[in-house]
Amino acid sequence: MEVTNVTEYQAIAKEKLPKMVYDYYASGAEDQWTLEENRNAFARILFRPRILIDVSKIDMTTTILGFKISMPIMIAPTAMQKMAHPDGEYATARAASSAGTIMTLSSWATSSVEEVASTGPGIRFFQLYVYKDRNVVAQLVRRAERAGFKAIALTVDTPRLGRREADIKNRFTLPPFLTLKNFEGLDLGKMDEANDSGLASYVAGQIDRTLSWKDVKWLQTITTMPILVKGVITAEDTRLAIQAGAAGIIVSNHGARQLDYVPSTIMALEEVVKAAQGRVPVFLDGGVRRGTDVFKALALGASGIFIGRPVVFSLAAEGEAGVRKVLQMLREEFELTMALSGCTSLREITRDHIVTEWDAPRARPAPRL
Repeated sequence: MEVTNVTEYQAIAKEKLPKMVYDYYASGAEDQWTLEENRNAFARILFRPRILIDVSKIDMTTTILGFKISMPIMIAPTAMQKMAHPDGEYATARAASSAGTIMTLSSWATSSVEEVASTGPGIRFFQLYVYKDRNVVAQLVRRAERAGFKAIALTVDTPRLGRREADIKNRFTLPPFLTLKNFEGLDLGKMDEANDSGLASYVAGQIDRTLSWKDVKWLQTITTMPILVKGVITAEDTRLAIQAGAAGIIVSNHGARQLDYVPSTIMALEEVVKAAQGRVPVFLDGGVRRGTDVFKALALGASGIFIGRPVVFSLAAEGEAGVRKVLQMLREEFELTMALSGCTSLREITRDHIVTEWDAPRARPAPRL
């Protein structure tokens, strides 16, 4: 079957992957309402395209934290990618590099920061979970910096792991032939089988529940890398993140894997953008499956988006070639959306190009009699 859009990779991945692995990647928390809503909310935003504009040349390039990339579509951190394909994070890193965009490596990767750096040049960010042992955190941040990573994406919505019932049913644990490579050789306990989810038990044992805004400041004392705060969905936390020195904000609900019944990220985006007041860039992850979704996020004020599940599903289906194809399909769809909306560069994408259900009705001129 020829794959013609990003979503089709999910069905292929479901056939190819062991149930425990597929469910881990695909599922959300509890009733999975937010998981559905992350997708469905995009469908409730409609376009107001402008016509008769010369769109023979379209520029999708942008600059993120000073780094020029080919398009505002980047790769989100997703854990344990070697469960999807033997090349795991290596394949993702090479695909991102060849597409001229940014890859974010998960703390819980099955390839280390040094191994990913060894795949060749590329702009890479490092996603950080803060462990109880701060020496481990400091060591990891320094290793990422030495390996050439350019920013830290600090995940702030996971003091405890959300209740993912598929993982509980499957007694999820990392397959025995894989390890969390960034923590190899450190005495941090293993992700063993537990009475519920092995990952949830591991998080309960290792991740620091006392994490607070002062830790965002502490991180700035141990690294020169800019810090993106990942997991913000309210105006209040946006203002606090900026006060704490964040270089940017990622509007994220953790792929709907933490607290269920939070709004979709596309619905939370505008509130965050307004609170940021242009002081720092705001990014979005969660639910992006089409180039039209990318356009809608930018129209609501995002500086770029990150994709997660499409990467692991395409990786499972076709390895590096799958991830390349996902990035290419989203790029082509986004370019087409820009053309059909009458936009030739990212700065031309405005709030007036879309209409949402919370917009006030537009005043219509009264007809003349």
